[in-house]
Amino acid sequence: MPLTLDSSLEDALGAASAKTLGRAFGMQSVGDLLAHYPRRYADPGELTPIRDLPLGETVTIVAEVLSSSFRRMRNRPGAMVDVVIGDGVGRMSLTFFAKNVGAAEWRSKDLAVGRRGVFSGKVGEFNGVTQFAHPEYELFDDEDAARRSADARAAVPIPIYPATSAIQTWQIARLIGRVLDDLPTVPDPLTAEIREREELLTARDALELIHRPRTRNDIDPAVRTLRMHEALTLQTALLQQRDAVRALAATSRPAHPRGLLERFDASLPYTLTPDQQTVGAQIAADLVGAWPMNRLVQGEVGSGKTLVALRAMLQVAESGGQAALIAPTEVLAGQHLRSIAKMLGPDLAAQLMPTLLTGQLTAAERRKAALRVASGQSLIVVGTHALLGEKTTFADLGLVVVDEQHRFGVEQREALRAKGSSPHALVLTATPIPRTVAMTVFGDLDTSVIRTMPAGRAGIETYVAPLAEHPGWFNRVWERAAEEIAQGRQVFAVCAAIDTAKKTTEPGEQPAAAPEGGNGPRWGVVQLDEALSTHPTLGGLRRAVLHGKMPSEEKDAVMQSFARGDIDLLLATTVIEVGVDVPNASTMIVLDADRFGVSQLHQLRGRVGRGGVPGLCLLVTEAETGSLARDRVEAVAATLDGFALAEVDLELRGEGDVLGAAQAGVRSSLKLLRVVKDADLITRAREVAEGILADDPDLLGHAGLREAIGRRVSDEDRAALAKN
Repeated sequence: MPLTLDSSLEDALGAASAKTLGRAFGMQSVGDLLAHYPRRYADPGELTPIRDLPLGETVTIVAEVLSSSFRRMRNRPGAMVDVVIGDGVGRMSLTFFAKNVGAAEWRSKDLAVGRRGVFSGKVGEFNGVTQFAHPEYELFDDEDAARRSADARAAVPIPIYPATSAIQTWQIARLIGRVLDDLPTVPDPLTAEIREREELLTARDALELIHRPRTRNDIDPAVRTLRMHEALTLQTALLQQRDAVRALAATSRPAHPRGLLERFDASLPYTLTPDQQTVGAQIAADLVGAWPMNRLVQGEVGSGKTLVALRAMLQVAESGGQAALIAPTEVLAGQHLRSIAKMLGPDLAAQLMPTLLTGQLTAAERRKAALRVASGQSLIVVGTHALLGEKTTFADLGLVVVDEQHRFGVEQREALRAKGSSPHALVLTATPIPRTVAMTVFGDLDTSVIRTMPAGRAGIETYVAPLAEHPGWFNRVWERAAEEIAQGRQVFAVCAAIDTAKKTTEPGEQPAAAPEGGNGPRWGVVQLDEALSTHPTLGGLRRAVLHGKMPSEEKDAVMQSFARGDIDLLLATTVIEVGVDVPNASTMIVLDADRFGVSQLHQLRGRVGRGGVPGLCLLVTEAETGSLARDRVEAVAATLDGFALAEVDLELRGEGDVLGAAQAGVRSSLKLLRVVKDADLITRAREVAEGILADDPDLLGHAGLREAIGRRVSDEDRAALAKN
């Protein structure tokens, strides 16, 4: 059988190599191996001069063997091989230990004087001489040819691959070379017409030149071609998924004159913001469309997304349809229920019977709630993962609302949608998403944005408390908190850990990376509570702790107590990051602020300034000026614009972190595509994909693209796309 991209690595390379690649990188097929692209290229003799090698670091160099010898060990069995290599400027020693003389003799002959090769190892020093101990190496195949063609070889870039201790970069290059030599054809995702129009290479040439470039000029065209392949494959799959949803029949959910929605709007004591009106109109149109709504609503913290979602729920309820809102935490679910009931007012609430369904309910309460949901008596259901249970059934699930989508796995979202017959879906996020990320991650969803904020918000001022330069400011932070509380206001203090002594953090969550050279966070809520207990002012005030490992009923009791104003100072983890609404809370203090991402800090800041009380956010950090960690904190303090911060976040962290491993399958499998740098390419790929699907929705005339989607977008990945 001729080799193809779908051939197994065992068939292509043998069991041993296939096993090594599988363990190291999860590779299974020839296509997986060829998609393992070089991370950079080096020129022979120009990688790192020997005289400049940094001690303690693992480096790769090209050099020539200057001397080679072996000798028996004096006090133990075995032998040692001593080799000196040079790059024309400096020289260093290589040391190998062998169990027997025969092995040492072979190694010495293999590293014969005059042979050139690539050497990689950790730089050490012995008696003032730079050395590698037991380095990995690959010698050029023909040393005589290597000498004769040294000038020509110097122009051929050496690909440096992501590697592990089990398999080195040149071993990967050798295996890729074997596969390329044996691979007769490579299906092309692009037709000849598109290739010519976009000035791209064939798929075969692109793979050949990215792995075995003849000159530096070969690399960029190959990379651009393969990036377009990635972008086009992903965008076509997303558009196919969008079209698949649009092929489903949806139950029309129109609003009626003098119906629930009209009655609700008439009862509102304020006017909807322009963006709320625009997005509301888009959703209203979706709910009477021929296919199920599949819409993402982005909105700044406090912009009124819940109100927009509630209006959609009311429109669905007019035809007897139920709406289910799933929230990531019980604290947030309870908050949503109270907020919805308050906005509805007693008459509408009695008619719609909003019901909470969470794991914290007693068995009797849960049975009662489940019965109201199953019978259709409850038209608005708010819950957590408890909504996903097999025993939870709906009479007529017409709308699924997913709050803070990034907190849920795709399986959980699909499990809820499967409880209805092609229900409409509305995804809410208060984490602004840069345009290219939205196009790459949520390209199958229609997207709406709420930017304008409701009137009456007092705004928020944000300041950095840089303890590295001003350690005395730490005390001033708590004095400022006491001043706010003295005026009858409430304060949040957020830590990056629950207990630093036990190194516990929120379940399933890791704080952002430590500052350069740092250890774990200084403050946990446990330690902060102990420290403030002796504070001359705050020690005697009403103080409480809240974190994710507390029992559910205790968490809810604390949050409700804080919302009622019975607690002055709440010490919490990121469990209060989203959705918590306490208009009297004026101040947010974030300790170890450099441990959090930009979007997290922006979310936390959004917990204050939600009413008529001016908001104050104090970001306490020990990160040094100029460090990446400090830059994150300063960026948040510089603007309240979450969309601007999303772009900054992308620049500071890179799209790999922004996309995140939580986005299953294809969305986290970008190889060469970079959503910031390749924004124009992604936009162009979407246009090309739209044109292709308009003329050929089943890709009957685009076999190469169909095969590429089949390889890159598996059934599991397709399921992941369908669940957003």
